[in-house]
Amino acid sequence: MSELDTRRITVEEPPATVQPEGTLPPHTVLQGRYEILSVQGVGGMGAVYRARDLRFAAVDKIVAVKEMTNTAPDPRLRRISIQNFEREANILASVSHPAIPKIFDYFSEGNRSYLVMEFIEGRNLETILDERKQPFSPEEVVEWGLQLCDVLATLHSHQPPVIFRDMKPGNLILQPDGRLMLIDFGIAKVFEHGQRGTMIGTEGYSPPEQYRGIAEPRGDIYALGATLHHLLTGRDPRLEPPFTFHERPIRLFNPNVSKELEAAIMKALAYDIQDRYSSVVEFAAALSKAMPRTRRATGVIATAGLGTAAFAGPQDVEPLWTFKCEDEVRSSPRIADGVLYIGCYDNNLYALDARTGDFRWKYATEGGIASTPCIYRDRVLIGSEDGHLYAISRRTGHMIWKCATGGPVRSSARVAYEHAFIGSDDGCLYAINTQSGRVLWKFQTAGPVRSTPLLVEETVYVGSDDGYIYALEMRGGKIKWKYDTHRRVTSSPAIEGNLVLVGSADGHLYGLNARSGWPVWRFRTKGYVFSSPRVQEGTVFVGSADGFLYAIEAESGRQRWKYETEGAVTSSPAVDGDLVFVGSNDKALHAVDANRGTGVWRYTTEGPIPSSPLVYDHTVYIGSTDHRVYALPI
Repeated sequence: MSELDTRRITVEEPPATVQPEGTLPPHTVLQGRYEILSVQGVGGMGAVYRARDLRFAAVDKIVAVKEMTNTAPDPRLRRISIQNFEREANILASVSHPAIPKIFDYFSEGNRSYLVMEFIEGRNLETILDERKQPFSPEEVVEWGLQLCDVLATLHSHQPPVIFRDMKPGNLILQPDGRLMLIDFGIAKVFEHGQRGTMIGTEGYSPPEQYRGIAEPRGDIYALGATLHHLLTGRDPRLEPPFTFHERPIRLFNPNVSKELEAAIMKALAYDIQDRYSSVVEFAAALSKAMPRTRRATGVIATAGLGTAAFAGPQDVEPLWTFKCEDEVRSSPRIADGVLYIGCYDNNLYALDARTGDFRWKYATEGGIASTPCIYRDRVLIGSEDGHLYAISRRTGHMIWKCATGGPVRSSARVAYEHAFIGSDDGCLYAINTQSGRVLWKFQTAGPVRSTPLLVEETVYVGSDDGYIYALEMRGGKIKWKYDTHRRVTSSPAIEGNLVLVGSADGHLYGLNARSGWPVWRFRTKGYVFSSPRVQEGTVFVGSADGFLYAIEAESGRQRWKYETEGAVTSSPAVDGDLVFVGSNDKALHAVDANRGTGVWRYTTEGPIPSSPLVYDHTVYIGSTDHRVYALPI
């Protein structure tokens, strides 16, 4: 070959991504709806896929599709596999918790069965631990432990109780926001007292009694203890002799762990079931005591759901002033030009100096006032249980006009286009001219309208005790859409982007599409939601009669945290910077950290607080059924 000859050079191309054997190729469409995008993982029974829900044409709704391929030659094994898969579907469908994936669909095609679930971003703790090659910090592990106690408490309090049976780092997904998600409910089991079965779970994490076919809630406590032990020591229990945690003290491998925390976890790992904690609530209390919140990881959102450390500390605020009325104060305060206006069940609308609490004037109606004042130009609009909406001069306290409805007025007015919109117990929503007091139109519902309307552009959103949330044309009161919650809606709507947010007596907070009324998500509490939601920076704050104040992601409807009070929360929260304020039937006004859900302080009055707080000029104002109005410093 001469120097001028050319050579053929072969360049090796990088290998293409190998499609795991037996899995569905990309762009496969299941049920004419779920387009497979990629394989996320492969197990002995099938695969987990990342997929797109084609029903949502305008957005990319990503879901996880879990597959079970049933090719076992033994009919009994095939039957057991199907039962386990169906069990996972039923449990996920029946349990609601932010750390449990939501299930959307379940179906079979040929010899394969599929679960369509919420797609979880993140990686499992086992993989993260292997990569970091050192234990996690006690602060991180305790935060995760409390989150897991909260989800296990939900499972164990389910009727009938659900036993997870496979708690381990590999089944815990750490999401980008620091929260854990519990996955793989394939062997979870509905608890029946005294019932035995086959040993199932993961060796090293499973408690001794599970090897004898016994599954009960304290078995999950043992597995959680084993998981926390692994995360704090880096020692994989699957590689150690079973039930030998006492031979591997946590502090031997991680000197940053306190004696108290080590003792709290080792009690969960007791061989004898009777020597463990009686419940995950008790375990959570021990973890909280061993690691106070001031020492825990600041980058992780706290879960105060168990109430283990949710209560604020001692009462360390003193009122700037108090004002004594003659009856209960259920109305909420409003301030303009340094004057505070608030209604009372002694029939009066009061005007007080916001700085000093000094009396300015009062106007007497003929019924109690639960309505919150609406300040508009030179007048205050206020509803009364005598059935009227009043316009009162802000300067003199004299009546300008009053408009009669057919029932008590417990709703509060909102103003747009020179008209006040307000509901009445006669079942109507009224549009009333603010200058003359004349009715422009009224819209009839089938129940009292105690919800305060939300006015957005040309639409009025309002709830009714007939169970519906209505969207009406502002100009003429014609209905645009309505959504049935099946229970009364006293909560007042709020808006975030294209979502209308409102609570119902069915125990849910709803996120509805503002244009169509179609439910985008709903969040379940364990009590009536009479509280009205407040939104700040994508987080919705709302109270429930179950005694909790909730922080919920507006976009997804997922819980960020919950804070426990000692009474029903019908008060609507007020948000100021990093603090959320809310009243409770435990007689206290609570100040809660908006980011973490921990109590900062609380002030106890002498009566339940259905009134909603108002924050103004570094002061929080609130009424109480003890007949007083309070001004408290922030």
